[in-house]
Amino acid sequence: MLYIIGLGLGNEKDITVKGLEAVRKCDKVYLDNYTSKLQCSYEDLERFYLKKITLANRETAEQGAEKIVEEAATKNIAFLIIGDPFSATTHVELFRLAKEKGVEVDIINNASIITAVGRVGLEIYKYGKTISIPFKEYVPHLETPYMVLRENSLLNMHTLCLLDLHPEKNKFMTIKEAIERLEEIEKVKQEGVIQDNLLVIGCARIGSDNIIKVGKLAEIKNMDFGQPPYCLIFPAKMHFMEEEMLKLWKVKKEKK
Repeated sequence: MLYIIGLGLGNEKDITVKGLEAVRKCDKVYLDNYTSKLQCSYEDLERFYLKKITLANRETAEQGAEKIVEEAATKNIAFLIIGDPFSATTHVELFRLAKEKGVEVDIINNASIITAVGRVGLEIYKYGKTISIPFKEYVPHLETPYMVLRENSLLNMHTLCLLDLHPEKNKFMTIKEAIERLEEIEKVKQEGVIQDNLLVIGCARIGSDNIIKVGKLAEIKNMDFGQPPYCLIFPAKMHFMEEEMLKLWKVKKEKK
């Protein structure tokens, strides 16, 4: 049996009861440590789960998927994913391969950034396409996020931006870096999608201690959000209740 288990967004205690019961009866437990970051260490997970954890980098999870599935053919194997297993398509191949090989799979869902941003106060069903903003060294020429943001804006839909991260290298894109990447494209396109007076929402550690700040792009760009992970939201035209909610997170002028 292969268990694909979401861990939620906080610490070792965010796993569901069903997920914890599955982990404790498994012969081997893998942890995806390249798609996101929990607010605890893998040692914290080991102590709480009472299981040794094998860290799975991108190579292990993607190129080594067949090995994991082979193990699951004769043993109980858990593959732990921060957030929800399928809020992104990264782990679909592991599921597909297991089904193809006739290995039984149990998927245990949990909270993801896609749903957790609801606490910001914008209506979830009014979000358009989610965009990812990669580091410049990996994707030098970046147009797609800008064009999707433009498209969502024209459709009057909010935009959630997920920022690049490489936890195994302790490398996390900041909100400032993400805005600067979009500003670079604006200089070329000059379509007015990115402007200093644009209202934006900067978030850090959603699902944990939840840092949320609302302000003009030029203000948010220079705000301190503490530790990662981060995300950035561009609101479209809002309902008055959404506007009222955002007032709760309005940034105050920081003293110099």
